[in-house]
Amino acid sequence: MKLTQLFKEKTETLSFEVFPPKDGKNYDSVKSATEEIAKLNPHYMSVTYGAGGGTGEYTVEISRNLQENFGVISLAHLTCVNSKREVVWKRLRQLREAGIENILALRGDLLPDAADPSEWDYHYASELVSEIREFGGFCIGGACYPEGHVESEHSKDDIRHLKEKVDAGCQFLTTQMFFDNNILYNFLYRIREAGITVPVVAGIMPVTGANQIKRICQLSGTYLPQRFKAIVDRFGSEPAAMKQAGIAYATEQIIDLLANGVNHIHIYSMNKPEVAEQVQKNLSEIIR
Repeated sequence: MKLTQLFKEKTETLSFEVFPPKDGKNYDSVKSATEEIAKLNPHYMSVTYGAGGGTGEYTVEISRNLQENFGVISLAHLTCVNSKREVVWKRLRQLREAGIENILALRGDLLPDAADPSEWDYHYASELVSEIREFGGFCIGGACYPEGHVESEHSKDDIRHLKEKVDAGCQFLTTQMFFDNNILYNFLYRIREAGITVPVVAGIMPVTGANQIKRICQLSGTYLPQRFKAIVDRFGSEPAAMKQAGIAYATEQIIDLLANGVNHIHIYSMNKPEVAEQVQKNLSEIIR
């Protein structure tokens, strides 16, 4: 099923992101973790795509396994930066042959050893969206950044680029993680004012370790509310307590989002079945 149809049929959805292994050595353990999450029967699962496409084959394999053997709708990530057109089209053919109908089209992270940009076939996610639309047959999603993309100086430019991506054929958006819901509410108002009306899925990260939040801030500069900082300061040195507090914080975020009309939630599970299971359990009578 295409996600645009799912969003029409289900008032609220809960989904999980998983990631493929970096190499074959960890494939079995990662596959097992994704299967444990699939057994929770989420509305769909997304499977990330390694930087530079290094795990692209595994993305296809895991997406296929989740959908064929567990009946979970798969959303395969696809990145384009530093990729040749023939590689992207090869991956699109593989995904189609695997029965995958949904793609999250991303530019991808810039790697230090990337080729000269003048040699790239793609520079922006909107170009990949157009390419997938030309290929045909897929429901196309994209990423959005409630706090602004790290490479954008002005929020107006960021929203303009987002509008270009939607106009190119992006049918829904998934947000980067955020820890203050008011940031998302403000963002939604601004993009609606700009004429962006596609469904927006809220991306939520249950933080289960102090080191995890340090890395998040280093990579994305995500704003941390004082209330969240207090939780990390108090429980960060106690792993079990931090996991419980982090899941509780994420759960409260989700309940507030649902109460305010943000009906589609995507959990960045970090391949942790126990985290996914606890979040789902906390929402068992809220999202069915």
